[in-house]
Amino acid sequence: MEMEEVIGGGINLYDFTIRSLIDFIAVLVLVGLIYYPKHRNKDFIFTFILFNIVNFMICILLGAAKIKIGFAFGLFAMFSIIRYRTIAISIKDMSYFFVCVALGMLNSLATINSGFYILIICNLVVLLLTFFLERLDFLKNENAKEIVYDKVEWIKPEYKEQLLLDLNDRTGLNIHRVEIVSIDYLKDTALLKAYYYAKESEYVLPKSDNDD
Repeated sequence: MEMEEVIGGGINLYDFTIRSLIDFIAVLVLVGLIYYPKHRNKDFIFTFILFNIVNFMICILLGAAKIKIGFAFGLFAMFSIIRYRTIAISIKDMSYFFVCVALGMLNSLATINSGFYILIICNLVVLLLTFFLERLDFLKNENAKEIVYDKVEWIKPEYKEQLLLDLNDRTGLNIHRVEIVSIDYLKDTALLKAYYYAKESEYVLPKSDNDD
C-alpha cells in the first residue's frame, strides 16, 4: 500500500501519519518539557497525553465526514463540562488540559492545502507561548490568608503599622494590608484576612478550610 493511498473513511495515510507525528511531538514537548519540570505531577502526564491522543484519533476519524466545524464545537462543549470531583484541580492544570485537547483538534481538523508548514508554526506558537507564560516568575500574586489574631486592641485603625509589623514577624510574610472578618470578644481574638505578595515558587502558608 502506497503512502498516498487512502484508508477507511477516506483518510489519506500520508496525511494521517504526518498529523500524528506533529501532534505526538507537540504534546510530548508540552507535557514532558514544559509542564513536568515545573509541576512534577506524574498523574497529570497520563491524563494530558491520553486525552490528547484519544481526542486526536476521534477527531481525525470522524472529521472526515465533513462535519468539522460543528463537530469541533461539540467536542469543546463536551469537554467543558468535565470535572474531576475526587481531587481539586488548579486553574493552571485545567489550562494545560484544555491546550492538550485543543492541540488534538488543531492537528486533526486543520485544513492543509500547501504542506504542513502552517500547522507546524501554529503548534510552535502554542508551545512557545505556554513556555514563556509558565516561566513568568517575576510576576507576583496577591495571596490571602485568614489568621486568628490574639491582640484585639491592635486591630484599631491607629495601630495599623504595629499590627502589620507583628503579623509580618509572626508569619514571616510581607503582609501589606489586613481586613477584619470577625471579632470574638469572649475569647479576645479576631479573625483577620491578611494579604501579601508572593511569587509562585516562594513559600506560602498552607491553606485553611476558610480560604478562597
